[in-house]
Amino acid sequence: MQFKSQAVAKPYFIAAIGLFVGQILFGLILGLQYVLGDFLFPAIPFNVARMVHTNLLIVWLLFGFMGGAYYMIPEESETELFSPKLALILFWTFLIAGALTIVGYLAVPYATLAELTGNNILETMGREFLEQPLPTKLGIVVVALGFLFNITMTVLKGKKTSISIVLLLGLWGLAVFFLFSFYNPVNVVLDKFFWWWTVHLWVEGVWELILGSFLAFVLIKTTGVDREVIEKWLYVIVTLTLITGIIGTGHHYFWIGTPEYWQWWGSIFSALEPIPFFAMTVFAFNMVNRRRREHPNKAAVLWALGTGVMAFLGAGVWGFLHTLAPVNYYTHGTQITAAHGHMAFYGAYAMVNLMMISYAMPILRGRAANSNKSQVLEMWSFWLMTVAIVFITLFLTAAGILQVWLQRVSDAPLPFMVAQDKIALFYWMREWAGAAFLIGLIIYIASFFVGGDEKEAA
Repeated sequence: MQFKSQAVAKPYFIAAIGLFVGQILFGLILGLQYVLGDFLFPAIPFNVARMVHTNLLIVWLLFGFMGGAYYMIPEESETELFSPKLALILFWTFLIAGALTIVGYLAVPYATLAELTGNNILETMGREFLEQPLPTKLGIVVVALGFLFNITMTVLKGKKTSISIVLLLGLWGLAVFFLFSFYNPVNVVLDKFFWWWTVHLWVEGVWELILGSFLAFVLIKTTGVDREVIEKWLYVIVTLTLITGIIGTGHHYFWIGTPEYWQWWGSIFSALEPIPFFAMTVFAFNMVNRRRREHPNKAAVLWALGTGVMAFLGAGVWGFLHTLAPVNYYTHGTQITAAHGHMAFYGAYAMVNLMMISYAMPILRGRAANSNKSQVLEMWSFWLMTVAIVFITLFLTAAGILQVWLQRVSDAPLPFMVAQDKIALFYWMREWAGAAFLIGLIIYIASFFVGGDEKEAA
């Protein structure tokens, strides 16, 4: 059943993909700056490029989550969205605020930007991933509250399903934990302790609920498996996620001055964090194997299966590799962390957004699925991006292992920059893999513009 108000998801999806392209371009700039230190300096210093790269990641994922929710909730609730007009006002507010923030990063020295935007009133800037100026942070809160009001009112006036409730829990959690970005105590240990309440409890907590609900929704639509079966799986995944993810926050507390019991609690519970991701993988394949019908949108099914596998590998396996305190003692802050981060974000959150866009956009354009020609192209983009991120992860892992040996373990440890110079080959290889990823993303975008005059996939 289609609802007219689902159309508000379309601009969110388009903006998400546009910002995704920007994120990858800045990733390639960063990659070159690793090996050509003066590349684009002083126009775009490394710290600015990194800020833009990570902030674009967060913002495009949020646009994707919001678009996915605006598409999914009316269908799950069997009622029109509470206020499509509010959704569009918030879209433009968020997009303009985000664009101005990126321009601010690029055009003004960061210290000057802090002075201009009232950081002296409430000091919130200067922390990794939470570099946004105060007006931007306040804007995010306003947009999030408006969005949550819209979504919650839609659910309240319509049918309540387990999937929509899990999504609401994830989205409300996202908003609540972002509030800790305003808390910036002078004590560095206290600062880092609560900083993780935003950063970790987003990506290894409430975002996983959003991921699970999106995956469940698309699998119901594409496989025809009974809703009750999929909802039982979702309950299991949500429970495992919250138990392991919340206490697993402790793996960030190993070396910041917290009590030593966090080395045990953090190690044990974060070692269990791969379990919900493994359950997600089994869930996706199980549902597809039990499908009662062949859905015409085979590309969306491929993204759903890929999400399960890559989230398990990136967030689960690569997270486990360096999560135990005795291992993390050597690997903390090395390229092994970067390897885990790249595959985890792509596998868990980039792919689930691409899955929602792949499933919803053809329907929003008046067809059950894109044409065969379009889907073949999209599947090529899936494999190109996925294989590229695997190679990026492997090259960074190799760089990290060598870095640990040269810098921290060997009998004659090398200075940081000398060690970096010796692993430059892996950075070059990572850059080439990054270029392949960009080509895959361009093909993904192109797939929506080909085969429009062809008969849609049957």
